[in-house]
Amino acid sequence: MAFSNERRNNFKVSRLIIHFMLAVVALSCLAPFLLVISVSLTPETEIFKNGYSFIPPKITLVAYEVILENPQQLIDSYLVTAISTIIGTIGGLWLTATVAYVMTRKDYKYRNCISFFIFVTMLFNGGIVPTYILISRWLNMKNTVFALFVPLMVSAYFVLLMKGFIQTIPFSLIESAKIDGAREIRIFTSIIIPISKPAFATIGLFLALRYWNDWYQCLMYIEKENLYTLQYLLMRVMKNLDFLNSEYAREILNLDQIEIPTFSARMAMCVLAAGPMVFVFPFFQKYFVQGLTMGSIKE
Repeated sequence: MAFSNERRNNFKVSRLIIHFMLAVVALSCLAPFLLVISVSLTPETEIFKNGYSFIPPKITLVAYEVILENPQQLIDSYLVTAISTIIGTIGGLWLTATVAYVMTRKDYKYRNCISFFIFVTMLFNGGIVPTYILISRWLNMKNTVFALFVPLMVSAYFVLLMKGFIQTIPFSLIESAKIDGAREIRIFTSIIIPISKPAFATIGLFLALRYWNDWYQCLMYIEKENLYTLQYLLMRVMKNLDFLNSEYAREILNLDQIEIPTFSARMAMCVLAAGPMVFVFPFFQKYFVQGLTMGSIKE
């Protein structure tokens, strides 16, 4: 009986230590985001004088006022980014899953050729110039919203990742469905997709983050301001602030008496850009860990 109580006490102490360590790790993960919020609310002079701090000595909204000076442009950029993220993620998931599913079918004789072709694209690509000509000239997507999500829809890495997930599904399920008369599209939508929810959630999150943080496609193919993505718009704002804060601009434009936020504005842009993804991630967390580990062990 004494041995049982001692073992129970040791178990409680070990659980307390584990919980304490997890709490420390959670706080260390939360601390950078809290610091970003604090710096975004700190005056520029205080940052130069005292550096970064978790508690701002003075609170100001100058950085947010500068960024939100043209709210309509920011709203348009949010809408464009949200539309390209939603359409690109859904379309990318569908194309990724269908290609990966074909590569796992043992009764498809060309699956090895497709696998090799997909793998080669991870090692070699056409380059910037051919890609630009393809998107802007042949497909006529320049200055359209399609140029923001079509080039990023399919990734060889995501296809191979999805292939590893689908390979864990027993092929006997597909064979039994075919015996019952199910067509290929029915097998894919009724069997493969429901079973592969963790894989879809994991790759969907990767695709969403990829689209939300992308600015390169806008730099390459977009010239209309109403089609600017959020990240590209914030990057342009940051470059304008850096220019206004340079010695040349201050001397020419007589800006010596004006405080132009640069460090605080950079942090404010991080808050505005990362906000939606912070709220989206908890909905995917249920499947995220399971999706990352699925397919890593072959039974």
